[in-house]
Parts: sequence; C-alpha cells; structure tokens
Amino acid sequence: MRVLYLLNISNPERLSADSGWIFADLLAPALADAGAEVTVAAPAPAGDARCGFHQTKVPGTKYRARFSADIDELVALIRAERPDVVVANQIEEAPAIRTALLEAGSNALLAGYCHYLPFSFTGGGQLQLDPSLNDAGLGRPVLLAFAAGLAACDRVLVHSSTAASWVSAAAARMTVDLGEKLRVVPAPRDERLVRDPATPQPASGAGAIGVYNHRLYAHYGTGQFVDLARDLVASGTVRLRVMDLFGQRRAERKGLDDSPEKMRDQLAALPHVQVVSDRGDRVRYKDLLAGARFGIAPFRPGCPWSMSVIDCQGMGLPVISPRLGWLAEHIDPELCFTTPAEAVALAERLATDAEFHALHAKRAHASTADFTPALIAARYLEAVS
Repeated sequence: MRVLYLLNISNPERLSADSGWIFADLLAPALADAGAEVTVAAPAPAGDARCGFHQTKVPGTKYRARFSADIDELVALIRAERPDVVVANQIEEAPAIRTALLEAGSNALLAGYCHYLPFSFTGGGQLQLDPSLNDAGLGRPVLLAFAAGLAACDRVLVHSSTAASWVSAAAARMTVDLGEKLRVVPAPRDERLVRDPATPQPASGAGAIGVYNHRLYAHYGTGQFVDLARDLVASGTVRLRVMDLFGQRRAERKGLDDSPEKMRDQLAALPHVQVVSDRGDRVRYKDLLAGARFGIAPFRPGCPWSMSVIDCQGMGLPVISPRLGWLAEHIDPELCFTTPAEAVALAERLATDAEFHALHAKRAHASTADFTPALIAARYLEAVS
C-alpha cells in the first residue's frame, strides 16, 4: 500500500510542540514496518529514512492551513507518488484534495484525520464553536469547511469514542451522511516516554511536583488552571512544574493569540510554580516528567484527545482531570474532579499516600498499553483498507 500523508505543521520552529508532527513521526515508521510505502508531504520531514518526503510551505496562520490549498501542487504530487491512500491531516483541505485526485485521474482512497475539532458539545447537547478558530467570525466558515471535508472523504478517522460521538452529531446537524466512513484510531504513544512504574516512588509530602504539560492557550482553559494552581500550592504539600512548550513563537501566531505568553507570565509569578522549557529536546522533556509525581489535565472543553496526558501516563504518572470530553472517558474516575477542592484533595493524596499513588501509577501506565505505534499502525491500515 502506497500512503501519501499530507501534514500541516503549525510550529516548524518547535516540532516537539506540534502534536500532528509527533503523531506522523511516530506513525510513519510503524506503517513502514507493517509494509506500507509512506511519503510525508509537510513543511518538515517526519518518520525515518524509509519514508519519502515532499516539502510544502508553512501556512502563515491556522486559517491559511484550512483555506489556501494549492490544487496544482496537489495534482503534481499525486501524479508523482501514485498513492493508494491519501491522508488529509487537515480535514478542511479534503475537498481540494478530492478535486486534485479527480484532475490527476487517481482513484486513491481519501482518508481525513480529525486531528482537531473546531467545535465541542455541552452536556446539554449544544454545539459550541471552538474559540481558537473564531477570530473575526471565522468559526462558522471553519465549521462548514470541516463538514465539507467530512463529505469529501472515503474514511473519517477520529482519536476517541468521544470524538466519534461529536463528529457524528455535528455531521448529522449539517446533513452530511457519514455512513460507514467513521473509524476510531487513537494517536500512538511515544515509546521514548515510557517508564515501568513497578518500583513505587516514595511518598513525598514536602512539595511533591505536579506537572502541567499542555499548551498555554486561553482556550485550553489555562485561566482555570491558573486559579487552581493557587489552591494547589497553598498548603505547601504540592509544587507545580508548568511546561512552556512553545518558547518564542512567530509574530504571525502571536498576532492571532498572545494568550500563551500572558498565561506563562501569570503562572511564573505564582509562588511554588516553576515554568520550565524542554527546549525542544525529548530527553529533557522525559527528565522533566520523570521528576514529577502526578500530572494535571487541561480544562479544555473540546478535548477529543491529549497527547500530553498520554505522555504522563506512559511515564507512570497518575493524571488528575476535570470531567470533560475524552478526559472523562479515558482517565480513571477516581482521579476526576468537579470542584477545585476535590482537585486539591486528589493532588495531596497522590503526594502523600504511597499506596494510592502506586495503584494509580500502574493504572495510568496500563491505560496506554494499546497505543504502541505498532498496534496503532495496524489499526490505521485496517481503517484505510
């Protein structure tokens, strides 16, 4: 099977902060191991030496990534690669890719990966636009482009059951018939970020570290985390390590949303909160996680998946989480909270109760066992066959 993987990269200067690139970098070699011939078309190469690479331009903004597909380039690429399967990681581009397949005379299967959903649903079933894609009222055009992408695909791949439910509901509201297209294929875990928790860590009541390793955008609910951080460190039982994943971002990106920089400064000003950077080094990132005792999930309402949560769990770090989206589906119910007081109680128990921590460290690690690249590659190939 010849696979052409079309990948948008929004953070070329810090690839370790781009979950789409990390996913492709882990998946492409596993697909090759399974016998597929893979070419990645992206602003930066992903995979290993067995994977082909076609360099594409970096879109100036997240909106250009959705609305500025170069059909001439796509036609030429499809003719050159002669794929059996084309994967659109930016699903809003699927209509343009379908057009290019038509012009190139290709009958390749078109699979769209819903890596990021431009909407979420409230508990009452109300569809909400993702605020990160609603600058200047563009949220609804993005949503309609997403629906057009669903309609253009032969397969629609999503990360989780929560995402499948949301995508199905959104498609039905926009009269897009998914039929038998939909498949659940989780993202692979990074095998470099796996640690056996068999040897329990000693209880550490004097400043055990809770790690927050998520993007600091306001739409990730970072403001709620800032408020919670004050409560978590108040007793002195817990210290916080906050990851600054982006570093210095391009002016175009900061111009659309400068909340990561603002949130970073707010967190850095709090006592017992350490803001650190992995500097794009996965070894340093692993060391920073390894020094923590537990993780904290984001407060992002439209969360269909979190690679950062999987990173913590693969390292044997229990993750406490608000009851939101996929987080409530995946994380042990004993570690989910509704109120700040519940979150503080969980954090302090993980910090001081060795038996409770050891139990949930093992459960966290085990929850990622089905996400090895080899297993995910097999599910991926089954989904597009």
